[in-house]
Amino acid sequence: MRVTVFGATGRTGRPLVEQAVERGHEVVAFARSPGDVEPRDGVTVVEGDAYTGTGVSEAVADNDAVVSVLGQTGDGPDDLLTVAGDHVLGAMTEHGVDRFVTLVGAGVREAGESVSLSGRVMGTLLKLAARSVLTDAEDHVERVRATDLDWTVVRAPRLVDGEGTGDYRAGDVALGLESVARADVARFILDCLEGDLYVHAMPKVGSA
Repeated sequence: MRVTVFGATGRTGRPLVEQAVERGHEVVAFARSPGDVEPRDGVTVVEGDAYTGTGVSEAVADNDAVVSVLGQTGDGPDDLLTVAGDHVLGAMTEHGVDRFVTLVGAGVREAGESVSLSGRVMGTLLKLAARSVLTDAEDHVERVRATDLDWTVVRAPRLVDGEGTGDYRAGDVALGLESVARADVARFILDCLEGDLYVHAMPKVGSA
Protein backbone atom coordinates (compact mmCIF):
# COMPACT_ATOMS: atom_id res chain seq x y z
CA MET A 1 0.00 0.00 0.00
CA ARG A 2 1.18 3.52 -0.77
CA VAL A 3 0.16 5.86 2.06
CA THR A 4 0.41 9.62 2.43
CA VAL A 5 1.08 10.77 6.00
CA PHE A 6 0.27 14.33 7.04
CA GLY A 7 2.03 15.16 10.29
CA ALA A 8 4.87 12.80 9.38
CA THR A 9 7.47 14.77 11.34
CA GLY A 10 5.37 14.99 14.49
CA ARG A 11 5.64 12.85 17.60
CA THR A 12 2.94 10.46 16.38
CA GLY A 13 3.90 10.70 12.72
CA ARG A 14 7.44 9.47 13.26
CA PRO A 15 6.50 6.06 14.72
CA LEU A 16 3.69 5.81 12.17
CA VAL A 17 6.08 6.25 9.24
CA GLU A 18 8.62 3.88 10.78
CA GLN A 19 6.07 1.14 11.40
CA ALA A 20 4.46 1.56 7.98
CA VAL A 21 7.79 0.95 6.26
CA GLU A 22 8.54 -2.00 8.52
CA ARG A 23 5.19 -3.49 7.50
CA GLY A 24 6.06 -3.21 3.83
CA HIS A 25 4.20 -0.06 2.83
CA GLU A 26 5.45 2.84 0.76
CA VAL A 27 5.09 6.17 2.53
CA VAL A 28 4.76 9.68 1.18
CA ALA A 29 5.80 11.86 4.11
CA PHE A 30 4.40 15.38 3.92
CA ALA A 31 6.56 17.95 5.68
CA ARG A 32 7.13 21.69 5.84
CA SER A 33 10.81 20.96 6.45
CA PRO A 34 11.93 17.91 4.44
CA GLY A 35 15.15 17.72 6.42
CA ASP A 36 13.13 16.72 9.47
CA VAL A 37 12.19 13.41 7.82
CA GLU A 38 14.67 10.64 8.52
CA PRO A 39 15.93 9.26 5.18
CA ARG A 40 14.96 5.63 4.71
CA ASP A 41 14.06 3.26 1.92
CA GLY A 42 10.36 3.28 1.17
CA VAL A 43 9.83 6.93 2.12
CA THR A 44 9.27 9.77 -0.36
CA VAL A 45 9.16 13.29 1.02
CA VAL A 46 6.85 15.98 -0.34
CA GLU A 47 7.45 19.50 0.90
CA GLY A 48 4.48 21.72 1.59
CA ASP A 49 2.18 23.37 4.07
CA ALA A 50 -1.11 21.63 4.80
CA TYR A 51 -2.64 24.80 6.27
CA THR A 52 -2.14 26.80 3.07
CA GLY A 53 -2.67 23.76 0.87
CA THR A 54 0.74 24.03 -0.79
CA GLY A 55 1.92 20.62 -2.01
CA VAL A 56 -1.13 18.74 -0.68
CA SER A 57 -2.43 17.65 -4.09
CA GLU A 58 1.00 16.38 -5.11
CA ALA A 59 1.32 14.39 -1.90
CA VAL A 60 -2.06 12.68 -2.33
CA ALA A 61 -1.91 11.88 -6.05
CA ASP A 62 -1.56 8.21 -7.09
CA ASN A 63 -1.70 6.85 -3.55
CA ASP A 64 -3.93 4.22 -1.94
CA ALA A 65 -4.70 5.90 1.37
CA VAL A 66 -4.16 9.04 3.41
CA VAL A 67 -3.52 9.39 7.14
CA SER A 68 -3.60 12.63 9.11
CA VAL A 69 -1.90 12.79 12.48
CA LEU A 70 -1.65 16.55 12.46
CA GLY A 71 -1.82 18.23 15.82
CA GLN A 72 -2.02 21.77 17.09
CA THR A 73 1.03 23.46 18.58
CA GLY A 74 1.19 26.40 20.92
CA ASP A 75 2.13 28.88 18.17
CA GLY A 76 -0.02 27.36 15.41
CA PRO A 77 -3.44 28.39 14.10
CA ASP A 78 -6.53 27.52 16.12
CA ASP A 79 -8.23 25.94 13.11
CA LEU A 80 -5.34 23.81 11.83
CA LEU A 81 -7.20 20.50 11.63
CA THR A 82 -10.23 22.02 9.96
CA VAL A 83 -8.42 24.08 7.33
CA ALA A 84 -5.67 21.55 6.59
CA GLY A 85 -8.25 18.78 6.60
CA ASP A 86 -10.32 20.59 3.99
CA HIS A 87 -7.28 20.79 1.70
CA VAL A 88 -6.58 17.08 2.19
CA LEU A 89 -10.19 16.04 1.61
CA GLY A 90 -10.33 18.16 -1.53
CA ALA A 91 -7.16 16.60 -2.89
CA MET A 92 -8.47 13.11 -2.18
CA THR A 93 -11.64 13.85 -4.11
CA GLU A 94 -9.61 15.36 -6.92
CA HIS A 95 -7.41 12.29 -7.29
CA GLY A 96 -9.97 9.60 -6.48
CA VAL A 97 -8.27 8.41 -3.28
CA ASP A 98 -10.96 6.97 -1.01
CA ARG A 99 -9.35 5.70 2.22
CA PHE A 100 -8.77 8.24 4.96
CA VAL A 101 -7.83 7.82 8.62
CA THR A 102 -7.56 10.86 10.86
CA LEU A 103 -6.54 11.16 14.51
CA VAL A 104 -8.27 13.43 17.03
CA GLY A 105 -8.60 13.58 20.79
CA ALA A 106 -11.01 11.43 22.76
CA GLY A 107 -12.85 14.59 23.81
CA VAL A 108 -14.64 14.51 20.44
CA ARG A 109 -17.93 12.71 21.06
CA GLU A 110 -20.49 10.90 19.00
CA ALA A 111 -24.14 11.76 19.58
CA GLY A 112 -25.67 9.50 22.20
CA GLU A 113 -22.51 7.64 23.19
CA SER A 114 -21.98 6.71 26.82
CA VAL A 115 -19.10 8.40 28.58
CA SER A 116 -17.46 7.28 31.82
CA LEU A 117 -17.23 9.60 34.81
CA SER A 118 -13.53 10.15 34.24
CA GLY A 119 -14.26 10.76 30.57
CA ARG A 120 -16.78 13.44 31.49
CA VAL A 121 -14.20 15.02 33.80
CA MET A 122 -11.66 15.06 30.96
CA GLY A 123 -14.22 16.57 28.61
CA THR A 124 -14.94 19.37 31.08
CA LEU A 125 -11.24 20.06 31.53
CA LEU A 126 -10.74 20.25 27.77
CA LYS A 127 -13.57 22.72 27.39
CA LEU A 128 -12.05 24.89 30.10
CA ALA A 129 -8.38 24.66 29.13
CA ALA A 130 -8.35 23.91 25.40
CA ARG A 131 -11.70 24.92 23.97
CA SER A 132 -10.24 25.98 20.62
CA VAL A 133 -8.43 22.66 20.18
CA LEU A 134 -11.63 20.72 20.86
CA THR A 135 -13.72 22.94 18.58
CA ASP A 136 -11.19 22.56 15.76
CA ALA A 137 -11.23 18.78 16.08
CA GLU A 138 -15.03 18.68 16.20
CA ASP A 139 -15.30 20.85 13.07
CA HIS A 140 -12.76 18.68 11.25
CA VAL A 141 -14.64 15.50 12.12
CA GLU A 142 -17.94 17.00 10.99
CA ARG A 143 -16.42 17.76 7.58
CA VAL A 144 -14.87 14.29 7.31
CA ARG A 145 -18.16 12.57 8.12
CA ALA A 146 -19.95 14.61 5.45
CA THR A 147 -17.77 13.17 2.66
CA ASP A 148 -18.27 10.05 0.58
CA LEU A 149 -14.79 8.79 1.49
CA ASP A 150 -14.05 5.55 3.33
CA TRP A 151 -13.09 7.43 6.46
CA THR A 152 -12.13 6.38 9.97
CA VAL A 153 -11.83 8.84 12.86
CA VAL A 154 -9.48 7.49 15.54
CA ARG A 155 -9.99 9.04 18.97
CA ALA A 156 -7.24 8.83 21.54
CA PRO A 157 -6.69 10.09 25.10
CA ARG A 158 -3.47 11.78 26.22
CA LEU A 159 -0.59 10.67 23.99
CA VAL A 160 2.81 9.77 25.40
CA ASP A 161 6.14 8.96 23.80
CA GLY A 162 7.96 5.65 23.96
CA GLU A 163 7.84 2.25 22.32
CA GLY A 164 4.49 1.33 23.83
CA THR A 165 3.31 -2.15 24.66
CA GLY A 166 2.79 -3.38 21.12
CA ASP A 167 -0.90 -3.78 21.90
CA TYR A 168 -3.98 -1.68 22.51
CA ARG A 169 -7.71 -1.88 23.12
CA ALA A 170 -9.95 -0.23 20.57
CA GLY A 171 -13.53 0.28 19.51
CA ASP A 172 -16.31 1.32 21.87
CA VAL A 173 -14.02 1.35 24.90
CA ALA A 174 -14.20 3.53 27.99
CA LEU A 175 -11.48 6.16 28.14
CA GLY A 176 -10.87 8.59 30.93
CA LEU A 177 -7.91 10.14 32.68
CA GLU A 178 -5.40 7.83 31.03
CA SER A 179 -2.70 7.86 28.41
CA VAL A 180 -1.70 5.74 25.42
CA ALA A 181 1.63 5.44 23.66
CA ARG A 182 1.87 7.13 20.29
CA ALA A 183 3.51 3.99 18.94
CA ASP A 184 0.47 1.91 19.90
CA VAL A 185 -1.86 4.43 18.26
CA ALA A 186 0.28 4.17 15.12
CA ARG A 187 -0.15 0.38 15.21
CA PHE A 188 -3.89 0.74 15.44
CA ILE A 189 -4.03 3.20 12.55
CA LEU A 190 -2.06 0.81 10.33
CA ASP A 191 -4.27 -2.10 11.39
CA CYS A 192 -7.30 -0.04 10.35
CA LEU A 193 -5.76 0.58 6.93
CA GLU A 194 -4.63 -2.98 6.31
CA GLY A 195 -7.83 -4.60 7.48
CA ASP A 196 -10.32 -1.97 6.30
CA LEU A 197 -11.42 -1.72 9.92
CA TYR A 198 -13.89 0.81 11.34
CA VAL A 199 -14.87 2.35 8.00
CA HIS A 200 -17.38 5.16 8.62
CA ALA A 201 -16.79 4.79 12.36
CA MET A 202 -15.08 6.66 15.20
CA PRO A 203 -13.26 4.05 17.31
CA LYS A 204 -11.48 4.99 20.51
CA VAL A 205 -8.06 3.56 21.25
CA GLY A 206 -6.41 3.11 24.62
CA SER A 207 -3.69 1.15 26.36
CA ALA A 208 -4.18 -2.60 26.59
